Amino acid sequence: MTKPEAPQQFEAALKQLEEIVQRLEKGELSLEESLKLYEAGIRLSRLCHAKLDEAEGRIEQLLKDARGELLLDADGKPKTTPLAPAEDDREF
Repeated sequence: MTKPEAPQQFEAALKQLEEIVQRLEKGELSLEESLKLYEAGIRLSRLCHAKLDEAEGRIEQLLKDARGELLLDADGKPKTTPLAPAEDDREF
């Protein structure tokens, strides 16, 4: 069995994590193989969480006003505005 690589991209890590979950759910692995995959899955899960936290921080920075304060709506949640579709994304 090959050791899963530690991908740096969120999508690659998530795909690899999904593959690990599928293999573990089949229940066809030995205990030792299952433990190794479980450990790899935990590492990938942590990587995905870190990448999501990083993305959330970047988005939060984009939502701040000129004074650096987070823009909040009436409910106290970060204010968001929908993105306009790109010219190529419009349906005809």
